[in-house]
Amino acid sequence: MFVYIIVLEFLQMYSARMEVNMQRLRELRKLKVLSMRELEERSGVSYNTIWRLETGKTGAQPRTIRRIAEALGVEPSELVKAEE
Repeated sequence: MFVYIIVLEFLQMYSARMEVNMQRLRELRKLKVLSMRELEERSGVSYNTIWRLETGKTGAQPRTIRRIAEALGVEPSELVKAEE
């Protein structure tokens, strides 16, 4: 039972999604004059994922935020919603 709990906690931590500041993501993408398809090519993150992030349909895994931030030339913290 103890091992099951540890594995479950690990899986929850691993699959944790962060809330993306959708307005900031869209703003940065437009400042760089990039379409969603161009950001897809530069970041390696799918168009569908970028669309879902910009419309607030889903959160993102930390590695996704890092990849998009790198493609936009910003720190990942600029894309994450501040805690209230």
